[in-house]
This record gives sequence, structure tokens and C-alpha cells, in this order.
Amino acid sequence: MTQFLDAERVFALGPVATVRAIHDALATGLDPDGDMPRVITPVVNGQALLMPSESSGWFGVKVATVAPGNAALGLNRINATYLLHDSRTLTPAAILDGVALTTLRTPAVSVAACLDRLHELASSAADGLRLVVFGAGPQAEWHVRTIRAHARVAHVTAVTRRGSATTVWADRHLAADSAAVADRVRAADIVVAATSAREPVLDGRLVRDTALVLAVGSHEPTVRELDGTLMERATVVVESRASALREAGDVVMAVAEGRLDPRTLVTMADLLTSEAALPGDRPTVVKTTGMGWEDLVVAVAAYQQAQAHRQGARAE
Repeated sequence: MTQFLDAERVFALGPVATVRAIHDALATGLDPDGDMPRVITPVVNGQALLMPSESSGWFGVKVATVAPGNAALGLNRINATYLLHDSRTLTPAAILDGVALTTLRTPAVSVAACLDRLHELASSAADGLRLVVFGAGPQAEWHVRTIRAHARVAHVTAVTRRGSATTVWADRHLAADSAAVADRVRAADIVVAATSAREPVLDGRLVRDTALVLAVGSHEPTVRELDGTLMERATVVVESRASALREAGDVVMAVAEGRLDPRTLVTMADLLTSEAALPGDRPTVVKTTGMGWEDLVVAVAAYQQAQAHRQGARAE
């Protein structure tokens, strides 16, 4: 029988278990470079994305849409549904809320990519980590939630175009053109870029040598949130070299400018399956675009947890 996991059941997996699922999948040999490529198709009012993946006895596909005009209508910019199948019979096992799945897995991938470095920063921050978050949407909020689940946070500053957003997860809100933004970025341990911007949202010269920068907003080769200055200074971590050079505008444009050597890109698998480590004397940029294997890993974990709870309830 096909199970339906609504947003509440997907979110019930929680950020810690989601990060662990991503980490464990890579540590046990999952190869992101062998993942099925996603298909991005323009439609009349936005984009349609198909994101298939198969691994460890499971096949899944996310069908997502991006409608930039939805904000003015009070509707979600991104909508999605995930279909999970058993690989042996290709019968459907579950249908999951794809928006919740994306919201949960995206920050989990960011954190899994730099977990050791995050813990190093946290151990040296007596009062907790200082965060600056560009954006105020679900990805901004869930990056803060996921970081808080793994480290103590002292202060969060949210930066938006007008600075008028009010969110319970941020201690301060600033407009992007406020002079105070530069000071906050200079002092930040972690900078998150989770926007729909098409041009850089911060000056890369301001980022501390020890800082982590997590960028998730763009998935097109001509769109970027980070400038070439930062990419040139940083150690750049990606999910897959091939996908980053195909889809990550932050990477693609920095390479085209001669500011980033693609051979220096570090993959998440490199960090988890070799002796590679992130240096602490230059910024670390984690640039992700989202891949099908990530949705599959998290969908399976959420489905298995829901099945365990169902079986436990029956046994009582």
C-alpha cells in the first residue's frame, strides 16, 4: 500500500537525523557524480524540474515547479511532490510532500558538507556562533534551525532587500543597503545565502578567513549569489564537480572570470571518504544546487521512520 507523508511527517525526521542520513550515504560509498541528471524545463510561468535518482534498493523522483510570480499572489514560489519506489519491483512505496522534503534536505546537505568545520568553529566561539543570513524564506529559516541543532548560536542577523521582514528565528533584521550589513558580515562565523538574487548579495572581501559560507539560492549557470572575489579566496565545496560546473552559477562564472580553478573544487565525498580536510586559514564556501540523490536519501529515511512509528503504534 502506498503511504502518503504530508509535511508534518516529513519534518518529523528532524535536522539531526537528516544530516546523519546524508553523511552516512556518502560515507558508505554513494557517488553523487553517478547520479541521474535532473531535467529543467521552461514553462509559461516559470520552470519545471524532474529530479530522479536510484540507490540502495530505492528509486525516486521529485517533480518540482518554480513560479517567480507566485509571491505576488500569496502562493509558494516552489511546489513539489516526491514519488518513492522500491527498486526491485518499481512499485510505489510512498508519496511525500516535496516542498517539506526540499526544505529539510537542503540545509542538511550544507551542514553535512562542513560538519567537522562547523564543530571547530563552535568550539572556539565562547558565546556561540554569529550568523548572517541573506534571505528570509524557508531555506533561510531551516538553515538556522539545522545549524542550531548542531552548534550553539549566539546571534542571527537576517538581511533582506528592505529589511522589513519579521522572523522569530532572527535577532535582528537589516536592509541589504544598510551600512551595518558590512560590519555584521565581517564579524560572522557563518554566512548563509538563501535568496532568489541573480547577482552577488555580499562583498567577498568582507568575509573572515575562518568563516563558513553556505550558498543555496541559485541553480542556474548565469545566476550567482557570491562574487568572484570570495570564490577566489575560498576553499569551495560542492556536491559534484560535474553538476557544479553545469548548474552552479557561483562556480561557473568564477571559473569563466579566471578567479576559480575547477580542479580545486572539493566534493562532499572527498571530505568523507579521504583524508581531505578544510583549512582554517581561508573561507570555506559550500555551494549546493540540489541533486536527486539527496532527495532520495532523505525520502527513504523519512519513510522508514514513518513505517517504524506505524508499526510501533500497531504493537501497542
